[in-house]
Amino acid sequence: MTDKYAEIDAVVSYIHDHLYDPLPLARLAEYAAYSPYHFTRIFKERIGLSPQYYISSLRLQRAKDLLLRTDMTIRDIGLEVGQQSLGTFTTRFTERVGMTPSHFRHSASLADSHFRSLQRLSDWRESPGYFLSRLARVEGTVRADVPFDGFVLIGLFPKPIPEGFPLYGTLLSSLGSFCFADVQPGTYYLMATSVSWSMNVYDMLLPHTTLRTRSHDPIVVAPNRPVPPQEVTLYPPRLDDPPILISLPLLMRNFLQRVQRREVR
Repeated sequence: MTDKYAEIDAVVSYIHDHLYDPLPLARLAEYAAYSPYHFTRIFKERIGLSPQYYISSLRLQRAKDLLLRTDMTIRDIGLEVGQQSLGTFTTRFTERVGMTPSHFRHSASLADSHFRSLQRLSDWRESPGYFLSRLARVEGTVRADVPFDGFVLIGLFPKPIPEGFPLYGTLLSSLGSFCFADVQPGTYYLMATSVSWSMNVYDMLLPHTTLRTRSHDPIVVAPNRPVPPQEVTLYPPRLDDPPILISLPLLMRNFLQRVQRREVR
């Protein structure tokens, strides 16, 4: 957490402690002693997301936990996290995690297979594809507050939360430089997390403890305008971080497929 709008820290802790309770905006604003309008403004400036979007993200993270750690039905899990309709829960989960609840529940063996393929990988270069020189490059350096032995998943997302598929994403075999070429004009948020080689498959599917970083400020890509280099540092998770909703093995699978396409060229 940071010192800016430190009073929001208490609200974040309150949300975590009462995640299954009704948490309307008025209740949170009253807890913070602000008007709903002012509370929403400073919460979004401090956290990067609106209060209700942040809450829904935490509840979907809880749904991921329940899918892997319990034998509750998918319908009951949806009800547990506040979704009255199975169809609505399935749609929202799929959009923000990248696969259906059922597929996520049974994804451990496939995730382990992708992980082992990455361990055997000696050349992490991807298929170069077709580059349009007039489009922008977003590049920079990834560092870490604490050492780790593993790889880094990094991407440009449309929102300040790692959910859904990144618009541009890759894996890095180590800390250091990264580059996204041919980035279309738009607004992006840079997100990254680490995966340790000693991590088990469930910790990978439920990345609560991985190092991570995210940009609160958007990266604006405009035609014929260079993007400043991005310097980011991975840090241990903080209470006010949005959860990592996207299934990391999906990003690993996509990366492996691009590497394989390079090998057959």
